[in-house]
Amino acid sequence: MISQDLTQEVMQWIKHDPDPKTAAQLQQWLNENNQSELKRSFNGFLQFGTAGLRGPMGPGPSCMNRAVVSRAAAGIAAFMKAHGLKSVVIGRDARHGSKDFAKDSAEILAGAGFKTFVLPRELPTPVLAYAVNKLKADVGIMVTASHNPAIDNGYKVYLGGVINGVNYHGSQIIGPIDSEISDFISKAELKPNRLTSYETVPETVITDYIKSVSALVKTPNQLKIVYTALHGVGSETFLQVFKEAGFAKPIMVTEQEKADPDFPTTAFPNPEEAGAIDLALDYAKQHNADLVIANDPDADRCAIAINDPEHGWRMLRGDEVGAILGKYFLAKDRINNGAFANSLVSSSLLSKMAKKSGIEFHETLTGFKWISKISNLAFGYEEALGYCVDAKNVNDKDGISVAVMLAQIVGELKSAGISIPDYLNEIGHEFGFHKTDQISVRVSDLSIIDKLLSNVTSNPPKTLAGSELISVEDLAKSPSMPTPGIRCFYNNGIRIIVRPSGTEPKLKCYIEVVSASKADAQLRCDQIKNELATTLQQ
Repeated sequence: MISQDLTQEVMQWIKHDPDPKTAAQLQQWLNENNQSELKRSFNGFLQFGTAGLRGPMGPGPSCMNRAVVSRAAAGIAAFMKAHGLKSVVIGRDARHGSKDFAKDSAEILAGAGFKTFVLPRELPTPVLAYAVNKLKADVGIMVTASHNPAIDNGYKVYLGGVINGVNYHGSQIIGPIDSEISDFISKAELKPNRLTSYETVPETVITDYIKSVSALVKTPNQLKIVYTALHGVGSETFLQVFKEAGFAKPIMVTEQEKADPDFPTTAFPNPEEAGAIDLALDYAKQHNADLVIANDPDADRCAIAINDPEHGWRMLRGDEVGAILGKYFLAKDRINNGAFANSLVSSSLLSKMAKKSGIEFHETLTGFKWISKISNLAFGYEEALGYCVDAKNVNDKDGISVAVMLAQIVGELKSAGISIPDYLNEIGHEFGFHKTDQISVRVSDLSIIDKLLSNVTSNPPKTLAGSELISVEDLAKSPSMPTPGIRCFYNNGIRIIVRPSGTEPKLKCYIEVVSASKADAQLRCDQIKNELATTLQQ
């Protein structure tokens, strides 16, 4: 039996829902006395955090829908008024609902009196980040759930200038801005004024992005490169950039080339997920390719795969790509007195490379929004396949700009008779072999994550691969970088970090082993992964 309080809450929501489809669904559940679906849909308002909104599509305040997005847009309008901000640019991917969400946001923000721009079609997230700076907009909104499953959608917020003493320069919000916007959303007008007087972003802005990225390339090549957009929005922009930069036309994975919100060939359209780039690897074998490049659906992340003589075709880990880019930037003197940075869950290798070269280095909290706040950033990365190689133009992770950089690097090395494994071995011999790996525990009940993390925090493994525990750091109590999680150091160059994912219902465990021997690093990393997998399931 549905309670009177829940019935009234649902009826009030229906009254103000701008979408007749979701309103009708809720009314049907009321008529059917479908308590389970209504409780699921009315389990609190979808949380707005530093990653904005992200959740499953569906009716009610606990899901992504036009009513929730409209309240978010009204809340952002109130935030903008409070800070004297004047302009906003909005972009979107091709997921279910994205076009409507972008349109609702544009109408509400234009109706609130702000100069409002909308990108002309579904485009990569880095294009939105670029547009914020190019148009000198105060705020950017990107409707995307990035690499989440097809059922999800999301809503990310960027700031263009200096707010509360933080220079955002076209990067995602950090706390306490998220809490401030969340508070405004909770008090948002339920029937905000709407206008259609927003402007479409000129094509010249998109062309300028393409030119700025292609200008990073100094030595284009004719490598055979296989590319997949994983059913996302990267293909068009990627092809234009590669053509402008002078590369050979990539070999497209046709099954995944066009945007498709159902992601029919992969349940989890994240290059990190097992099997996600298998089609691309098949293409690489068929065409005897030099390199595979994969973007996630909104093209802010990039993965590459190589034909490794020891393993065959394999995707490089984010930390391997980070080391390759770091070495290349140092060798080519592309630092310009800038700084290196990576997230705390990434490998410690880049910090050692920076130290040896006298380069300023910063370790940040997890999430690219923190890396983007490093002033004069020359190169920053996170192990989850996010890289920033041109912070002046795109102060965020950009899967397209790093793709052209990596294509250039692979071409230059091939011309010199050096393979990517050779390049990685050079780094290993100089700094030690840093082997990293990860365990992800996906859950349906978020309370399980808290329980698993609590168990590990209160009782971390005393030994791993025969090495004793040296120190334990509760990251939640860190004076400089407080965040949920635990970091443990063991003898013989072992470090593990356990923390919840910030964007998906996962508990993640990050492993790093440093050794003078590549084989030993791999062996001990595999052993630790097996031991921790057992521990985390207890």
